[in-house]
Amino acid sequence: MRSTKTVLSVVVMVMAAFASSVWAQDLEDITLPAPRTDGGKPLMQALKDRQSMRVFSTEKLPIQVLSDLLWAAAGINRTDSGKRTAPSARNWQEVEVYAVTEDGAYLYDAKTNILKAVVKGDMRKLTGGQDFVAIAPLNLVYVADAAKMEGASPEDQALYAGADTGFIAQNVYLFCASEGLATVVRGSVDRKLISEALKLGETKKVMLGQTVGYPAVEAK
Repeated sequence: MRSTKTVLSVVVMVMAAFASSVWAQDLEDITLPAPRTDGGKPLMQALKDRQSMRVFSTEKLPIQVLSDLLWAAAGINRTDSGKRTAPSARNWQEVEVYAVTEDGAYLYDAKTNILKAVVKGDMRKLTGGQDFVAIAPLNLVYVADAAKMEGASPEDQALYAGADTGFIAQNVYLFCASEGLATVVRGSVDRKLISEALKLGETKKVMLGQTVGYPAVEAK
């Protein structure tokens, strides 16, 4: 009898592990449309309109807007060199951009213009301590990979990664100001929790989060 129970227990465990594996792999990559790189408000107007907003609509962002946003954040604007819209020290390009939506978490691949599937499931509430992160359609998580910062001391890694993350966040601010979107960058992030959720390696550190969406009626 014990042998039968043991076998059944093992079978259940294997089936659960298999189901979990299939569930995790069910999230598919998203091929983004080519970003629109013209139009928008003049720079001085976007700077005038730039602001932090913390009240968001639940309305989803169209995929074209998402593509434009990610390109503005850290897309490639010089195809001959692969350099980005945001500068980085020694062109390390060490800051990765994760997009967290109600469907799952994705890694933005600027070279292919694809959102690479990372984890299935709605983990928006894990991206920050504020209530609005769970309802806004998009939370960006900026992750610096120290393995890409060759030759830099730990102090310099922290300095450069912080500065480079700030450049990307400001690009997002200006894009949102131009497109009538709401956004706020956030330092209040449970870095250990989100690192585990995104399955980050030891050399990767969560820097900041940034919430993006349409402003709610009461925020206007």
